[in-house]
Amino acid sequence: MKIFCIGRNYVAHAKELGNEVPFEPVVFMKPKSALLQSHTPFYYPEFTNELHYECELVLRICKNGKYIQDRYASKYYDAVTVGIDFTARDIQAELKEKGLPWEKAKSWDNSAVIGKWVNLEEVKNKKDINFSLQKNKEQVQIGNSGSMIFNFDKIVAHISNYFSVNIGDLVFTGTPDGVGECVVGDELEGFMDDKSMFNIEIK
Repeated sequence: MKIFCIGRNYVAHAKELGNEVPFEPVVFMKPKSALLQSHTPFYYPEFTNELHYECELVLRICKNGKYIQDRYASKYYDAVTVGIDFTARDIQAELKEKGLPWEKAKSWDNSAVIGKWVNLEEVKNKKDINFSLQKNKEQVQIGNSGSMIFNFDKIVAHISNYFSVNIGDLVFTGTPDGVGECVVGDELEGFMDDKSMFNIEIK
């Protein structure tokens, strides 16, 4: 299983972190060990003093493929959920300043959280999926798939030009604005429309 992630896929989020708006999807990856297993506690990592949440929609790949065209890409994913791409922001800032890769800030063990899957057959319009994140019962992020710079099909097609996609792979599709810091004791709950998809406490 591979975990693909798309950075800077919402204009407002790119601007809030002072990044340029990309002309093609920004792709990075997390290893399988980054996925927080269900019913496993999430512990604040010891190597960071600035842990940030980034809530986003996540796709589940259902078909093996390579060099997929946009118009066929929808056949390669079958479910969606809400997840968190946790980021050690202080580590990332240091790495970016030195022009180094982001893995230590983005790809550590348990840095990827996903919620319950929803089959896309149950979604009325995949270009109009509302999702949000609450921290301690207060909404901190809200997004809509229609606001993405690159939609689901373009993301999957683009990834497949460089990497084979395989059954069970995950695609984190990017976070909207509103990312922020979380600390030990915070409760994070992700929603798709009004349906709770995951609920974790930082220990």
